Amino acid sequence: MKLSHVDETGTAQMVDVGDKDVTKRRAVATGTITTRPEVIDMIAQAGLPKGDALPVARIAAVMGAKRTSDLIPLCHPLPLTGIDVDFELRPDAVAISAAVKTVSKTGVEMEALTAVTTAALTIFDMIKAVDNQAVIGEVKVIEKSGGRSGDWTRES
Repeated sequence: MKLSHVDETGTAQMVDVGDKDVTKRRAVATGTITTRPEVIDMIAQAGLPKGDALPVARIAAVMGAKRTSDLIPLCHPLPLTGIDVDFELRPDAVAISAAVKTVSKTGVEMEALTAVTTAALTIFDMIKAVDNQAVIGEVKVIEKSGGRSGDWTRES
């Protein structure tokens, strides 16, 4: 199988997307940060020592998505047209979802993943004074649309 990010000599390269069509593209990624129920209560009440975690994490997610090509060596810089970040407080976790959109020649899966992980890292930073054992996990792309490979949704 030929890898798209490796040339014939085995050298890493950025994929040339010049001949691809510009289309509307969207990707959704999710992840969680697991912590203790009393920490979830503190998050819900904006009662953490560092302040209100979710608004800060939302801004961090947007900033992370916008900087993906600065962090991931072979990613193309993309003109993002929309980033929606949502949180769901569960009894022992915060579920994070990020939907990223562009009109471009390549997809936004990496930007969606970066948004989710940046939000999770920000939440970890904001809760570590009360739970340094929190766990970030289950980060994955769950949906993608647009582009040559078409649309798909991850099966549960």
